[in-house]
Amino acid sequence: MYTALHLQRKLRSGEAEVIVVTPDPYMTYQPFLPEAAAGSISPRHVVVPLRRVLDKCKIVIGEAKSIDHAKRTATVTTLATEEEGTGGMEITYDELVLAPGSVSRTLPIPGLADYAIGFKTVEEAIGLRNHVIEQMDIASATRDPAVRDAALTFVFVGGGYAGVEALGELEDMARYAARYYHNVKPQDMKWILVEATGRILPEVGEEMGKYAIRELRSRNIDVRLETRLDSCADRVAVLSDGSRFPTRTVVWTAGVKPHPVLAASDLPLNGRGRLTATAKLTIEGTEHAWTAGDAAAVPDLTADEKDKECAPNAQHAVRQAKVLAENVLASLRGEPLKNYEHKYAGSVASLGLHKGVAHVYGRKLKGYPAWLMHRTYHLSRVPTFNRKARVLAEWTLAGLFKREIVSLGSLEHPRAEFELAAGGEPPKNK
Repeated sequence: MYTALHLQRKLRSGEAEVIVVTPDPYMTYQPFLPEAAAGSISPRHVVVPLRRVLDKCKIVIGEAKSIDHAKRTATVTTLATEEEGTGGMEITYDELVLAPGSVSRTLPIPGLADYAIGFKTVEEAIGLRNHVIEQMDIASATRDPAVRDAALTFVFVGGGYAGVEALGELEDMARYAARYYHNVKPQDMKWILVEATGRILPEVGEEMGKYAIRELRSRNIDVRLETRLDSCADRVAVLSDGSRFPTRTVVWTAGVKPHPVLAASDLPLNGRGRLTATAKLTIEGTEHAWTAGDAAAVPDLTADEKDKECAPNAQHAVRQAKVLAENVLASLRGEPLKNYEHKYAGSVASLGLHKGVAHVYGRKLKGYPAWLMHRTYHLSRVPTFNRKARVLAEWTLAGLFKREIVSLGSLEHPRAEFELAAGGEPPKNK
């Protein structure tokens, strides 16, 4: 989206046509997913509508199933091709920008596919918020201690940004919501963070990572390092240290892997399945093909170590997109290309409302200053002034009024009530 945005601003009239193929009609600003899950931001403000932002581009809502770069064609399935029963449509191109990002990396853990939920899309974030509140409703209504205990046990797997920020924000939200339940107290809930390595949030440095652990544990969050999830079958989370937790909530945030479309192309990949890129953001050994973001193994020219790649994060991705667009234009106009070069500035992470950690340009911050820096930085990176103003307005209003603690779980099954009235079976909620 960022590449297309820069291209449409700088292309001359009639110089080229930009076609954007995407499975969703919006771009998700993922750093705001935890706040959307906590109710600090409306879900519609976490996404950027492509048809409005990329008004000079042609938007095709569909998925690229395969790419034959030798023939300059991509096979794309759309909602229309599914209705028509065809195998997909072919789109021909002159220049290819392949930046599909990544997908959740899962492991063959018993029960994971049946009971766990990811945290990579706005639908998952809102679904998880609804689910947590529903579990509090179940715990409040049941007389069975086992059902209550399972409902109030929340297991998060993965100690990176997604896992820590999601857990921090949701625990904050649930603790606030508990004041409106006559028989559910914050101390009744079990929040468990499972991390396979010996530290969390490695991007903010060891010292800030240890502070984050202390902060979470001070809120009675059970942080388990060097521990793995062995099973979550039958709604029981079994950990590698022998612990067993009956639970209705397992959130999987243990890493990502390259998008499957990369393997369905004739383009060169490295040993980890990412596109082999040059510093000019071309795909190595290939003409008229470009890449950036999570899908690309871009050399880091600012690193001391040889052959080090840029980290697959938003900080690099949005900057790569600008250079990529400029290089595509330069290629079209016969001008020299420039290298992508950005020295890593550091990282910020939220641990809930008014709580955070940061390690930026060698400076370490924690608590409220780090949380404020987290919000300020990401607000500056949200595309378009319209989106920035909406997010800022919501934050301002959230500071003046109480949080909303309503579950809208029925949104996931909007026809359920009608189907039941018509004599059908209600959907089974896992």
